[in-house]
Amino acid sequence: MIKYDRLWITMREKDVTQYDLYTTHNINRSQINRLKHNKNVEVNTIDKLCNILHCNVEDIMEHFQDDNRF
Repeated sequence: MIKYDRLWITMREKDVTQYDLYTTHNINRSQINRLKHNKNVEVNTIDKLCNILHCNVEDIMEHFQDDNRF
């Protein structure tokens, strides 16, 4: 499972709000909602967030082992 708890911490540290994401940086509100609920998002969204926050992927998301099998 991928969790985005680190995203909110990094945003706080960088003084970037959710409002900033969708008004200034054009991140769709539905994508923000998906991140809030630890749902799938496109890699492009992760890339945008890393660029906006000037951070690495591990500053935004974290993997946790689970029994999810395909």
